[in-house]
Amino acid sequence: MEAALDDLARTTGPDAGGWVVIHNPTAGWRRRRRVARVLAALAEADRVPTVRSTTRRGDAEAFAADAADGGVRAVIVAGGDGTINEALNGMAGAPLGLGLIPVGTANVLAHELGIGASLSRAARALAAGRTRAIRLGRVDGRYFAMMAGVGFDAAVVAGIDPVAKRRFGKGAYLLSGLRVFRAWRPRRYRVTIDGTAHEAASVVCCNGRFYGGRFVLADAARLDDDRLHVVLFARPGRWAILRYLAAMALGFVRHLPDIRVIEGRDVTIAAADGTAEPVQADGDIVAHLPVRVTMAADETRVFVP
Repeated sequence: MEAALDDLARTTGPDAGGWVVIHNPTAGWRRRRRVARVLAALAEADRVPTVRSTTRRGDAEAFAADAADGGVRAVIVAGGDGTINEALNGMAGAPLGLGLIPVGTANVLAHELGIGASLSRAARALAAGRTRAIRLGRVDGRYFAMMAGVGFDAAVVAGIDPVAKRRFGKGAYLLSGLRVFRAWRPRRYRVTIDGTAHEAASVVCCNGRFYGGRFVLADAARLDDDRLHVVLFARPGRWAILRYLAAMALGFVRHLPDIRVIEGRDVTIAAADGTAEPVQADGDIVAHLPVRVTMAADETRVFVP
């Protein structure tokens, strides 16, 4: 089955069906077999795509931009949320459909769209061709689908070893989290939401409900809404981090009085001490403080079951 993916990459041309699959091969051979099965299902539905495999960071964005300029009708991402984020930035504003083959570590956007980690649902969504419109957020002009975070979560993302991520998947986040937690010192951030000033120890700007997989941070957030749901964690320190993580795992975030969720369209975030701390979006570091987080004006259409 692995050979099917390579065969398609060799034999399909740039106009094969008007579909392009951007494949992140670092997902491993078992996931290559999963991608090949979805491509076989597409072939049965007369949707044989061109396959382009990434070799380094930035390839997915470049491939999606090429597709947007080349008259392609749909871009399908076989990878994780980071690869999807790159593709969205390459195709943003173009009249293309975005499809997902969920073979990443967390697959947060796929869960939000009702695809989850199911290849059968992904294949059915692509074969049927049904789409829905979603809105994207922006961090200093860079698009994101699900969330942008500052504080502990961004420090964890910044500390992830790419080799460990390929080898251990979610375990790489745990390893980085333990290292960051052990050295963590309290931070404070100045957050302005639609002109109103706030302070927080960590901040996550949510465009959807799910975070880090299927953990719910902002249960009222929706991808077709034109507002961000800004989650403000008030308490600093390691004990507070453990408490917040436990509440997330148990689904109790909404019941903690020191977590506030404020809706807004225009958010600025800066470190209280002026340091240029990292900002993560969809699980990758995309900027450093201070930043402005807004909603994009245009919509993107995604394939859904």
